[in-house]
Amino acid sequence: MEKKLGLGALTALVLSSMLGAGVFSLPQNMAAVAGPAALLIGWLITGVGIIFLALAMLMLTRLKPELDGGIFTYARAGFGELMGFCSAWGYWLCAVIANVSYLVIVFSALSFFTDTPDRIVFGDGNTWQAMLGASVLLWLVHSLVLRGVQTAAAINLLATLGKLVPLLLFIILAVMAFSYDRFHFDFSGVTLGQPLWEQIKQTMLITLWVFIGVEGAVVVSARARNKKDVGRATLLAVLAALLVYLLVTLLSLGIVPRAELAEMRNPSMAGLMTHLIGYGGDAVIALGLIVSVCGAYLSWTIMAAEIPFIAAQQGAFPRSIARQNPRNAPAASLWLTNGSVQICLIAIALTHADYNTLLNIASEMILVPYLLVGLYLIKVVRGQQQPLALAIGIGASLYGIWLLYASGPMHLLMSVVLYAPGMLLFLFARRGGRSNIALTSLERVAMGLIIAATLPATWRLMA
Repeated sequence: MEKKLGLGALTALVLSSMLGAGVFSLPQNMAAVAGPAALLIGWLITGVGIIFLALAMLMLTRLKPELDGGIFTYARAGFGELMGFCSAWGYWLCAVIANVSYLVIVFSALSFFTDTPDRIVFGDGNTWQAMLGASVLLWLVHSLVLRGVQTAAAINLLATLGKLVPLLLFIILAVMAFSYDRFHFDFSGVTLGQPLWEQIKQTMLITLWVFIGVEGAVVVSARARNKKDVGRATLLAVLAALLVYLLVTLLSLGIVPRAELAEMRNPSMAGLMTHLIGYGGDAVIALGLIVSVCGAYLSWTIMAAEIPFIAAQQGAFPRSIARQNPRNAPAASLWLTNGSVQICLIAIALTHADYNTLLNIASEMILVPYLLVGLYLIKVVRGQQQPLALAIGIGASLYGIWLLYASGPMHLLMSVVLYAPGMLLFLFARRGGRSNIALTSLERVAMGLIIAATLPATWRLMA
């Protein structure tokens, strides 16, 4: 009999999904695009928006407890077969790319111990040696998850506790070394040459990236011991992560000047730790990052395999992907997911793409699934006497729309190119009338437009 996940395991799953590689690179990533004033406003927008999103998920788990799988099933129930598939496809691609980025950053961190100016072994995590090591780690985790989601979640709980130690150490030391004058210098980011509003926009995909994983408990809700724990776990993890992100970002600007911080190598927290405690500081953070990312990678492997599994059960993905092994692990979906990660690792070694490139692609693919959560909550409570739920749905939807605007046209073009191949998989899954629900005329037109837009979007991106 399959063991179910309790509140502690669910909270750790969500927190570990969010507190991955991003928090260790957050100081440099944010300092490179915004001054302190823009960062404060950006985090305020993100904090409010992500809390609305978490509350929307909490509300939906209570209003629609029969919808296991969250992200995909909400979109499908609210907006039809095509939007449900697009939500599942976008989320799954985000998860695959996130897993690739985690493997890249692990070996980038290991380079602190192996590389010298005259001898590059792992570099930025995109050398052939890094690809080989990442492939070994990929299939080790694969075998672990095949032993059952509960086993993987228990190990993830320990990894979550382990990653909090270096983060708390950094925060304590940063508070002691904080200089208000250094933090307040060039408060509006004039030296960046960008207006305040543009700086705020440029923080959005970064702040979203570190919160991707907020839906972790919702995705595995079918495996929860108590459905009410799903919403509680999500809200607890969001509040904890938001506090950590705020402290890490703002305290870093009080340790070294923004311009110097913007030039640091990632994971930038390692350089800051060296500044705080001297020799060996970078090793402390590098080890913490490796533990943290391995935990986050384990969480994301669970979630990445769950989405195609649920979608296949409901006919959006080919039915063969719904196969489970004797331990109730989604084996076929896991092979599909990790096979895709392996292909991406080979592409990384050939193209030498870095962590920040992967960050942007993964963040873009999650925008539509997140927007549909808020819109579905509005649809569920519309016409009912539930003003609080309606306000939460509107807040979550406005945040989703704002993210689409802030991401910019180039990222939207990239998402069109990545959604188009999914249309072919969707048609393959539905071949021969395998679905009981026929597509509407509007859905057929939308599919045609997405496929037709692929060529001009690809040309524009290449240009």
